[in-house]
Amino acid sequence: MHELLLICSEDDVEIVSDALMEVEALAVSVEDADADTDAEKALFGEPGMPAPKSGWQRSVVRALFPTEAEATETATLILAQDWAADVHVQAIQAVEEQDWVRLTQSQFKPVEITPEFWIVPSWHEAPAQAKQVMQLDPGLAFGTGTHPTTRMCLRWIARNAEAWPRVLDYGCGSGILAIGAALFGATNIDAVDIDPAAVTATLANAEANKVSVHAALPDAANGEYPLVLANILATPLRLLAPLLCSHLTPGGHLVLAGILERQADELKEAYAPWVQLEVSDSEDGWILMTARR
Repeated sequence: MHELLLICSEDDVEIVSDALMEVEALAVSVEDADADTDAEKALFGEPGMPAPKSGWQRSVVRALFPTEAEATETATLILAQDWAADVHVQAIQAVEEQDWVRLTQSQFKPVEITPEFWIVPSWHEAPAQAKQVMQLDPGLAFGTGTHPTTRMCLRWIARNAEAWPRVLDYGCGSGILAIGAALFGATNIDAVDIDPAAVTATLANAEANKVSVHAALPDAANGEYPLVLANILATPLRLLAPLLCSHLTPGGHLVLAGILERQADELKEAYAPWVQLEVSDSEDGWILMTARR
């Protein structure tokens, strides 16, 4: 493996990255060329929001190639472009062979939801104190338990454990909330998502956890449910208010996440015709909002 390192300006980061992907680099990453110096500048945005700028004033774009010849050929091709006057090669260097699977797996460790409820990747042993364990590996669909919104939803499920006779997980991603509900006694669970990959992931994850979940596209949601879960983002949650509330039985619980603290009032207003939303949990700038119809 060989790595090509290019120095470029903020304006050139996107076009350089796109060009590297076009020539089928194995991986492309961007970092601050002035990192660990007095000129270093952090790019922070609010949770869930884009960074304030697309790149640093000077960026290092790293691209990985199978051979030195391919890295060199790519460098020559990019530098020949009219737009690349301010792009410079920092280095072409060999990359030490590593067990990439093991390296990736090492980044995902068991996640504590409550002291007794843990999410554990298949390559890890469950902690000794875990009485309830969900097996979940990182995949194409959102939801591994590491994000505050997911943890808050699962905490709510664990603390309000009940044999729910029907559950709707709207925007199921990996199926993590649906599976969590099943592990705590719920039955007849519909998990829906607009992404077919999420449906596939949910079915596979449910099978791995030996629970029954019906996963499908959103039009499979039908009738009313005593528990409706939706961990999406504030804007789609606002638009979905009439739909989600129409699926809620009288006395049913609505659990919403993907909401920033500053968005609480607009969600309360959107759902006011049907339910009274309240903030029931918060973590790292995110909140969990719940209501009972």
